[in-house]
Order: sequence, then C-alpha cells, then structure tokens
Amino acid sequence: MVWCRLALLLVLCCTAGLALAQEVITLDRAQASLRPDGLPPRVGEVDLSRRWDIDFPGRDGSATYRMALPPRSTPEPMALLFSRVGNQVLVQVNGATVQRLGTLGEPRFNAAKTAYMVTVPAALLHADRPNELTVEVTIQRQRWGGLSLVRYGTQAAVEPLYAEHRRWRHFSSIVFAVSLTVMGGLVGGLWWRQRDALYGCFSVAAFLGVVRNLDQVWPDVPVPWPLWGAIAAVCYACHLALICRFALLALGAAPAWAGRAIYAAMALSSLLAVASFAFSVPLFWTLGLAVLVPVGVGSLAIIVRATLRGRGRFGWVLVVAAVIAVGAGIYDLGFIRASHSTGLRFSTMPHAIFVFVLIMAGLVAERYSRSVADYRALNANLAQRVAEREQQLHQAFGALQTQQQEQAVLTERQRIMREIHDGVGSQLVGLLSMVSQRGTDPAVLEEHVKQALDEMRMAVDSLQPVHGDLIAVLATLRYRLQPRLQAAGVQVLWDVSQLPPLPQLSPQSVLQVQRILLEAFTNVLKHARATEVAVQARWESGEEGATPAVVLSLTDNGVGLPSEQIVGGHGVANMQSRAAAIGAVLRVEAGENGGTRVVLHWPIKGPPP
Repeated sequence: MVWCRLALLLVLCCTAGLALAQEVITLDRAQASLRPDGLPPRVGEVDLSRRWDIDFPGRDGSATYRMALPPRSTPEPMALLFSRVGNQVLVQVNGATVQRLGTLGEPRFNAAKTAYMVTVPAALLHADRPNELTVEVTIQRQRWGGLSLVRYGTQAAVEPLYAEHRRWRHFSSIVFAVSLTVMGGLVGGLWWRQRDALYGCFSVAAFLGVVRNLDQVWPDVPVPWPLWGAIAAVCYACHLALICRFALLALGAAPAWAGRAIYAAMALSSLLAVASFAFSVPLFWTLGLAVLVPVGVGSLAIIVRATLRGRGRFGWVLVVAAVIAVGAGIYDLGFIRASHSTGLRFSTMPHAIFVFVLIMAGLVAERYSRSVADYRALNANLAQRVAEREQQLHQAFGALQTQQQEQAVLTERQRIMREIHDGVGSQLVGLLSMVSQRGTDPAVLEEHVKQALDEMRMAVDSLQPVHGDLIAVLATLRYRLQPRLQAAGVQVLWDVSQLPPLPQLSPQSVLQVQRILLEAFTNVLKHARATEVAVQARWESGEEGATPAVVLSLTDNGVGLPSEQIVGGHGVANMQSRAAAIGAVLRVEAGENGGTRVVLHWPIKGPPP
C-alpha cells in the first residue's frame, strides 16, 4: 500500500513538472535590425543563440529585436525571462514600455551580467491576436551584449526558472566573493605573521578572485569601459594561475621550473588580456585563457605524480579538485567563451575554484589542529623535563644543603678548637708556667685565672644564637664584666641606643667584638687608673650616599695612654687586626675631658633587615 502511494506521488510530481514546462515557451529567433558601428546595418531574421561579439568582434553598436508573443489565454500576469541581454536595454510589449535596464547608449550600466525577469501585465496583452515584443539594446564590445534566448510564460511558471538562474549565476557569485574575501583576509593575516609562501599565494589569488566574482554581478562599476574589462580580465588570469601555484605549494610538490612556468604563463595571459581590450580584439583574450589550460593540465600531472609517490589522502583530495578545475576551465573556454553561448549556460569555473577555498579552510584547520597538538606535546615534554630537572635540583639542593651543614659544623668545630687553643689554651699554658715557678705572686695568678675564665665565657657566649642582635651581645658582655669592674672600683655608664638587626653578626664577628671590648676594658683596669668608663653604641644611617654603620665607643676618665703606645702598642695593634677581620676600623684617641677613647666603626654592607 505504501509503495502504491509513493508511485502515485511520483507520477503526480512528474505530471506537474511536465505541465509547468509546457506553460513556458522558448523564443530562439527574432526579426532584428543590427547596427554595428562602422558597418552597414543588417535587417532580417536572426538566431538568438548567436552572440554579438562573435558576429561583430571588437565593435560597438545597437540593435532592435522584434518577436511575436502568443495571444493571452489566461488572466494571470505573464513574464519574460531574459537569460542574457545587454548591455543597456529597453523592453516594450505592444508599444508599451515594461522594463528599462540602464540608459540606452550609456556604457556605465551593463545588464548582460545576470538574468532578468520582466513581468508583463495581462492588461497589455491581446487575447484575440498575437502580441509584439520589442527589445532595444545598445552594445559595447566584449561585454556579452545583444539578446540571447527568451522564455515566455505565466509568472508562476517563469519564476522558478528565474530563481535557478539567479541562484547559479548571481547569488553563487556573491557567496564566492564573500568566501574569498574572508579566506583571503584570514590567510593574509597568517602570511603576515608567518611569511609562508603558501598563505601569501592563496591570499593574493583569493582577492583577485573577488574582483572576478564582483564583476559578474555588479552592473554599474564606477570604472569606464573597456578599462574595467582589462582590469577584470587581468585579475581573472592571475587568479587562475595563482590557484595552480597554490595547489603545488599545498602538496609540497612545486619544482622550481613549474613555478617559473606558471608565472610566465600568468604574465603572457595578462599581456594578451590587456591587448585584447586595448586593441578591440576579443581573440587575444580567448588566447590568453587558452594559455592557462596547459598550466592547469601540467599542474594536475605534477599533483598526480606526487600523490602516486605517497602523499596520502590530502594528495587525492587535491587531485580531485584539480581535475574538477581543469575540466571546468576547458568547458568554459570551449562552450562559453569560444562558442555560440546562448546565455542559458553559466560559467562553472567559480564553482570549481570554490573547492580550493574549502581545501584552504581545511588546510588551515588541519595546520591549526596540528600546531595545537604539537604545542600540547611540547608542553607535556617540557613539563616532564621540568619535573625531572626539578627533582634533580631538589636532590642536588639536598646534597648541597647536607654538604653545607657538614661544612658549617666542621668550620664551627675548627673555630672552637682555634679559639680554645689561642685563647683559653694560651691562658692555661701561661697559668701552668706561672704555677710551676716558685714565688709567683698570687694576685698575678688570680688575674690570669680571671682572664682564662673570660676567654672561656666569651667562647661559650659566641656559640649562642644572637640573630643579628648586637644589643644582646653587649648586654651579655656587661653581665660578664660587671663584677670585675665593680671590684676594681670602676663605674660603667652604658649608653646603647636602638640598633637594627645586623645580618653580618656571625659567631666569629661576635667573638671579635667581645675580644676588642675585653681588651679595651683590660687596658682600662691595667693602665688607666680610671674610675668611670662610658660605653656607647649608635647607628649611623648613612645619609648622602654614605655606608650605614654601627659605631661602638669606650671612653674612660683615666690618665690616658702615651702617644707612642696609642700608635704602636701591641694591644692596640691586636684590636685593630681583630677589627679588620670583621671589616671594621678601630682607632684610639684621647678623650675630650682627658682619658682615652676607643672607637670601633663597623660598616654594614646592604640595608639591615
């Protein structure tokens, strides 16, 4: 039952299509008056399949065509379908004007670029006798002027035919022009960034193709004829040649001689195009197009050969596209350009070229996808290498940290051994020597014991972490020495201002500062006969480009030191060497109110934390 319904529907569709076709008649002959410039007029019946440029090559002119239309048999409006008419047109039915296309004799407008449907009101048509159709045209050379086949029928029957013409000749050219503009701009941007010859070649070819497609649908180009004809022809020739070059570059099978041959053919074809419009010889432009046929065939042969050698699926896609393009080019040259085209045929080359637009889009997408995949693989590889390197650095850092810790322990151990040997050890050796001698003064022994204890205490204090706090170091030293100074009747005045943390305050520097101050206090107790000692500590911020520094000073009110002892004394030299060991400068000078003043100027490298 279902199959019967489908069969019945098919029969009805076929019957409707046949009836629609029978409602439209084709007018292929007319009584004409042809008036080419420079030649006598021709009057008589003409075949509308003939083209003006074939009968009168290189000549302008005008023509009047008269045809008989059947009597009106229906109240519906009728319509005329002009597959190609031009270049400027006046259409009359029974003496009444029904359509104007441009102004007769004004070459700015070219109606021959597309099909036209002219509605004929039923009121203008005779029902009892034939109707007269008159078409007046003015023609410019090499513009496909004249009149081709005319179709006549009801408006409802003609409209689908008109829509088909518009779809294949008008709308398709607009679509192709927009597509070429978009792809040309996109690929041109890629060429600007990457300077890839493939992108540059296609971008130029695309924009040249835009000119060609716009010429097919733009009836009133603001460029005088035949200059515009030469421009459009040169753009078309270069467009076709560069598409061949693009196909070879896309496949990576472009030998140097092939590129030179393509450019030579492009130059020759462009030269013939210019000569054709400059000297009004249409044959030159036909030869210019014929020159490009061997270029297309040769490019196809190179693509087929490279594909057979293993170019993969993309190679076969290019083979198919090249076959379509070469076939379309031969068809357009043989059946449209060089033959008696009726206007019912349309150029197939723009449709074939559009395949290359799709190929370019696919190529850009494929390259983008491949680039993304490559970047992802590269990022993964880099991440792996960074992870491996990070692990190696962690291992190396761990080993280095362990080595540094071991070295620090060893260094500290050696320092402690050296300090014990040089400080406490020497004191104990001297004390042992004095004990072994008879008659040694007990006071002297007591002094040496106290000095040995001071050395031991300073060595122990230097091991304590101070975190850059010099005030804590001074406080510890004050705590150690205060009993001895009080026992000797010496009053100590401590004037210590706020000091910032010092990054240079290492255990070694702490010990050196302690020994410098201890030596200074020892000199006060032994030689100065002072009753008061002032200890000051202040911070110099280093204004006007000076280096920041800590200044320690110890001033007594004793008898003072002789000048020769200040300059060359063993104790002073010892303190100065210790100061130099930590990067400081020590000077001994007379006090302002008598006595002696010891000043330690310790520059701090870099701002304190």
